[in-house]
Amino acid sequence: MAASAHTGRLRLGIVGANPERGWARDTHVPALAALPGLEIFAVSARTQEIAGAAAAAFGAQRAYGDSLALARDPDVDIVVVTVKVPEHRAIVLAALEAGKHIYCEWPLAVDLAEARELAAAAAKAGTHVAIGLQGAGSQAVEHAAQLVASGAIGKPLRLRVISTTAGWAATCPPHYGYLQDRTTGATLASIAGGHTLAMVAAVVGPIEEVGACNSILNATVTVNGSGEQITRTCWDHMLLHTRHASGCIANIEIAGGDTSPLTFELIGSAGKLTINGQNPGGYQCAELTVECDGGAPEPAAEFPTLSQSAVNVARIYRRLESDIRSGDRTVADFEDAVRLTELLHAIDIASDEGRVVALGNGQIES
Repeated sequence: MAASAHTGRLRLGIVGANPERGWARDTHVPALAALPGLEIFAVSARTQEIAGAAAAAFGAQRAYGDSLALARDPDVDIVVVTVKVPEHRAIVLAALEAGKHIYCEWPLAVDLAEARELAAAAAKAGTHVAIGLQGAGSQAVEHAAQLVASGAIGKPLRLRVISTTAGWAATCPPHYGYLQDRTTGATLASIAGGHTLAMVAAVVGPIEEVGACNSILNATVTVNGSGEQITRTCWDHMLLHTRHASGCIANIEIAGGDTSPLTFELIGSAGKLTINGQNPGGYQCAELTVECDGGAPEPAAEFPTLSQSAVNVARIYRRLESDIRSGDRTVADFEDAVRLTELLHAIDIASDEGRVVALGNGQIES
């Protein structure tokens, strides 16, 4: 297969490239420009015209109006999936069948069954796959996790988190109408909730049990410009209480339509640690700082010319590239995505049924 030799630059194909807007343009393209071992070789978009414009803008050699054709291109080493969640499955399966490595944006899939299917397919293919949980892998969150693990604040006792995003407000841009539909897999719970829970688990360990009270506070959403009214079927506010394997307990609020700063305050038996930051897109896009009683200072900033969201994406790419060249498996992958999706499924059950749900061995207990 094309991805079997990795002595030169690795060639990437970006699915969902658009020169005018989008996550790929704003984060993936600048991140890749900062990594000399990777190159944008091919792009695809919903039309050949957009793909051609993206290729010209991003310096790609090939442009596809068919994403599956890009996934099967024999000269592409890594397929990067940045399109809407319902489109992930077909592209990921085609890329795995063609023996490609994959960087797929989070959420991986529309539901738990689909996430497990894609993880099983990746395990069978044996290639390297990464899931885009860039916030949990940010330098600040990793530093916070290291401080906690080193005993800087003693035993973690209780955690309070308020994670906000401007999304899922009473209004939305036209291209975000689909985010209001629970069946798309791209919701407040999966996006803001998933990123937040990944950060929490990174710092204080996996969740053993969860209770939830989730709400739709704005059931009708107005589309900016047209005034169209959309019925929201996904949560726009979440209240969670969790107990972790470390013994820590946490209260976690995830709020849509809110641009307040992140609150992450961890109290330990010997001190306190906070993570601070603010970005309308959510904490995973923010420049974060860590404060810790008596803790070591944060390391120097990486990729100083990039926006913070691009820095976090670049960190995933750097780790994925290293794994591909060395054969190691250190980057968050589809199995990690399954575990997080299982947790989100457990939260749905906890809120719908008004009970605490236990998680054991990565599986939801009935």
